[in-house]
Amino acid sequence: MIGSSFLHSRKVVCFIYILAMFMASLDGTIVYVALPTIGEDLNVSSADLSGVTVWYLVGVAAILPIAGWLGDRFGSKKVFLSALSIFTIASIICGLVQTVGLLNIARFIQGLGGGMLAPIGMAMIFRTFSVEERPKVSRSLVLPIAIAPALGPIVGGLILEILSWQWIFFINIPIGVIAIVIGMFYLTEHQEENVGRMDWKGFVLIVVGYPLLMFSLTQGSSRGWTSIEILGSAICGLLLVSVFILHAINKEKPIMDVKLLSEPTFRKVSILSFFAVSGLQSLLFIFPIMYQQAVGATALESGIVVFIEAIGLMLASRLMPFSLKKLGVYRVILFGFLGACISFILMSIVGPFANPWVLRILLFTIGLTLGHSVIAMQYTTFTNITSQNMSKATTLFNVQNRLGAAIGISMIASLLITLQDEAESIMDPNPYQISIFIAAIFLAISFILTFKNRHIIKHSDKQTNRNSIKGEKAG
Repeated sequence: MIGSSFLHSRKVVCFIYILAMFMASLDGTIVYVALPTIGEDLNVSSADLSGVTVWYLVGVAAILPIAGWLGDRFGSKKVFLSALSIFTIASIICGLVQTVGLLNIARFIQGLGGGMLAPIGMAMIFRTFSVEERPKVSRSLVLPIAIAPALGPIVGGLILEILSWQWIFFINIPIGVIAIVIGMFYLTEHQEENVGRMDWKGFVLIVVGYPLLMFSLTQGSSRGWTSIEILGSAICGLLLVSVFILHAINKEKPIMDVKLLSEPTFRKVSILSFFAVSGLQSLLFIFPIMYQQAVGATALESGIVVFIEAIGLMLASRLMPFSLKKLGVYRVILFGFLGACISFILMSIVGPFANPWVLRILLFTIGLTLGHSVIAMQYTTFTNITSQNMSKATTLFNVQNRLGAAIGISMIASLLITLQDEAESIMDPNPYQISIFIAAIFLAISFILTFKNRHIIKHSDKQTNRNSIKGEKAG
């Protein structure tokens, strides 16, 4: 009975983790198709709502570096349930507010809760299962969590067809409540006895500096780039981030160890990933707005079209072993960026009024090609990172990717606002086409940098293969 009960409780821990991560992952993409509807209801343009996406990403990036420390210091169960509560309550607030400013604040708070779920939840999973069991458990957890962001646009479209935009946030309430209630009974508390001191100075510099920078980027177009508040927030943000970098370089145990960027492979591949994420998230932001406002499609129709990109991404993950075997990491990354960049440019040329199947094929190609690049980069990014630095490196990598997405969306949204102000109507395709072309430049930069750093990437690929052979012999 005890063994059966223990096995049952372990399955419940997995169920709670899947619920929490499904909710957070779904929330990351469900908003895209709802932006035109939210903008219409709040009397602002869809491009002005970039903050709804950006501030969530900033919240996640701000909390990620200290999530693990919070779990160790105050207890993983306590912090995980608190994160779920913050996320759920913030979701309620998102659905109740009636101004863009309050919605952005609520999304930032929601990001703080969502950003703690993955690192603390994964730590709980690893403590629940043995080293031998973890690979099998990890494979079982990947599919439901990976499907969530793909389903986001379709679920968002369905909700908008039947209910109102507020329900794209209210949908989190039952999921969050169920996860919290079950977690109260089945999760086991774990608290480390000897927890190192928190780098509060670094945390304050990040949590204040990054939002100030994001505020200037997201609000510059509407408030005026030369206004005192925009210039002031930009200068203060840059100053605080610069101070943080100096602080992190000189401190023995900073909140984010930027000294890891001195390792060439990690630094160069991280930069590739930064621009790749910027380009992809910019497109996912622009396309639903373009398809709904220029073409007149419904939120559900645009969600279904965007879903095609996710299918390409999922197929890329299945084809990756074959692609790596035939081409190697360098060529997979290079050709992936090239194919995605060409697809972006073609989409900017054909515009929103092209045959829907042309747009679907281009989105599928983007998912397939860029998916290959992104997954292949994960194979090589951490090649030369030692095991004791792996946790710090993955945190730094994840934070910079979130910031890359936020910066990319902010820049493209600001450009779109400026172009739409000069256009005759929101149905004019030119602002969207120009914005997508600019998004393609992000991928072009990644392509050029991949070619420029080919020797480092090829060397890390050989190193990865050697490590794999050693691991197989040891097994």
